[in-house]
Amino acid sequence: MRLLLSIFAVYYSSQGCEISIKELDSLMSMLSEKKRKMEQEEAERNMQILLDFLQYLRKQKVDELNEVRSDLQYIKEDVEAVEKHRMELYRVRDRYSMKLRMLGNDPNMRNLRPSTHEKSNSGVISSSFSGRGGMTTGNLPTKKMDGKAQGSSHGLQRKDSLTGLDSQFNQSGLSVVRKKRVHAQFNDLQECYLQKRRQSANQALNQPLDQLERDKSLIQREGYSVGLIDFQSVLSTFTQYSRLRVIAELRHGDIFHSANIVSSIEFDRDDELFATAGVSRRIKVFDFSTVLNDPADVHCPVVEMSTRSKLSCLSWNKFAKNQIASSDYEGIVTVWDVTTRQSVMEYEEHEKRAWSVDFCRTEPSVLVSGSDDCKVKVWCTNQEASVLNIDMKANICCVKYNPGSSNHIAVGSADHHIHYYDLRNISQPLHVFSGHRKAVSYVKFLSNSELASASTDSTLRLWDVKENVPVRTFRGHTNEKNFVGLSVNREYIACGSETNEVFVYHKEISKPVTWHRFGSPEIDDAEEDAGSYFISAVCWKSDSPTMLTANSQGTIKVLVLAA
Repeated sequence: MRLLLSIFAVYYSSQGCEISIKELDSLMSMLSEKKRKMEQEEAERNMQILLDFLQYLRKQKVDELNEVRSDLQYIKEDVEAVEKHRMELYRVRDRYSMKLRMLGNDPNMRNLRPSTHEKSNSGVISSSFSGRGGMTTGNLPTKKMDGKAQGSSHGLQRKDSLTGLDSQFNQSGLSVVRKKRVHAQFNDLQECYLQKRRQSANQALNQPLDQLERDKSLIQREGYSVGLIDFQSVLSTFTQYSRLRVIAELRHGDIFHSANIVSSIEFDRDDELFATAGVSRRIKVFDFSTVLNDPADVHCPVVEMSTRSKLSCLSWNKFAKNQIASSDYEGIVTVWDVTTRQSVMEYEEHEKRAWSVDFCRTEPSVLVSGSDDCKVKVWCTNQEASVLNIDMKANICCVKYNPGSSNHIAVGSADHHIHYYDLRNISQPLHVFSGHRKAVSYVKFLSNSELASASTDSTLRLWDVKENVPVRTFRGHTNEKNFVGLSVNREYIACGSETNEVFVYHKEISKPVTWHRFGSPEIDDAEEDAGSYFISAVCWKSDSPTMLTANSQGTIKVLVLAA
C-alpha cells in the first residue's frame, strides 16, 4: 500500500501537482476498501468452490451409502432365503436317511436283499441305472467276488454306512475345490451378483403388472429373487468346471510338413460330422464318433475335397446337412455338396482374399462373405451373382449372421470396429461398436442379443446388440498377429492363443475359467517354448462342454470341460 502511495506521489510531483495530506488519506482509504472487497470476493469464491466440492462429495458418498445399504438388504434377504432352502434340503436328506435305516432294520426287506451271485448278474440293470445320472459303468472293469465278500447282513450294513461316509468326504472335497474357484474370481463374481440383483430390483419397479405377477409366482415357487436365481445359475456353471481334459486327438496331416495350419474347424448341423480346412487346400470331413471312440492317432476322413487355393473359413448349412461353404485366399466363395464331393456354386466377385463366410440360420439359401477388398457380399444359392453388396472403407476380417434374423449381420474389420447392419438398409450401419485397439478378427453370436468379438489386441469383448452397449472385456490369452479362433455357446467363450493354448471364459467373468496347452512330443521343448505354434481354430459342440481345437502344426484335439 505504501509503495502504491509513493508511486502516486512521484507521479503527481512530476506533473507539478501538490497533494495534500487529506487527499492522501482519502486515497489510502479508498484503496484499502478496494483491497478488502477483493479479498472478500476471493474468500467467497474459495468457500463456494470448497462447499460445492464437499456437497458433491457428500452426495456421492450418500449415494454410495444408499447403494451399500440396498446391497446389504439384498444380501440379507438372499442369505435368509438360501438358509431356509438349505434347511429344507437337510430335512429331506434326514427323512431319506431315516427311511433307509428303517428298511435296513425290516426283516422282510433283509430277505429281499439280492445275494452276491444275483448282484454279479445284474450288470445291465446297474449300468442302466447309473446311466440316468450321466455316467455309465458298462465299460468299467469288474472284479470277481471271493468268499470273503459274502459277509453277513451286518457286514453289508457296515459297508453301506462306509459308502455314505465316503460320499460325504467326496462331497466335502468337491465343495473345497469349488470354494477355491469362487475366491479366485471373487471380485468378478461379486460384481456379477450385485449387477443382477440391482437390475432385477430396478426392473421390478418398471415392469408391467402381469410380468410382476409372474416374477412373484417364480419367487414364491423357488424361494429366491429373480436376480439371485440368475446369479445362482452363473455360479453353478462357473464352478462346475476347472480344467480341460483331452478325450481324443488326431493329426491333420504330415507333422513334418509346414502347410498344416487348420484355419477353420466346424461341426455340421447335427454334430455328427466335423470339417477342417486350411493351407493344405483340402476340406476334410471326419465322423466325430469314430474319432472319439477309435484310439488311432491318424484318422482317415470320410470325405475329402480338393481346392485350388488355401482356405480361410468354413460354414455348414444349418438346414441342408450335405452343404458346406468355404472361402479362400483367391477371394472365391464355394458351396459344396459333401455327398457328391462336388462344388454346387462358385462365386468369384471378390477381388482379394476372402476371410470369412457364414450361412444364415433362418434362411438356408442365403450366405454372407467378407474380403480384403473391403466388401461384404450376400449370396443366394439360387443365383450366380451376389444379391447385396456393402462397400466399406477397411479390410473385412469376419462376418456373421444374427442367429435369430436373416436381416442382421455383424462385420468385424481392420478399422478396429464392429459394424452391425440391417440388410434392409445398408446406407449406414445400425450401430458401430468401438473399443478394440486393433483389427477385429472374429465375431460370434451367443444369442440374438449377445455378440462376442476377438481382436489382435489380445482381448475378447462381449456386446449387447439390442441396447448397443459394451458388456465385458476378457483378458488372459495372447493374440497379436494371427487368427487364433473363436467359438461360443450359451455360457462359455473359447479362443486360441499364440502361446499354443486354448482358453475358456465364462461370459459373466472377465478372467479365464481354465486353459489347456497343446503338447508336442516330436518337437524340442525349447523350440515350442519359443512360440513356434499357435492355436488356429476352435469350435464348441452344440449345448455341450465338448469342443474341437486345432493348432498351426495340424494337431486336432477333442477337449471336454471337467471338474
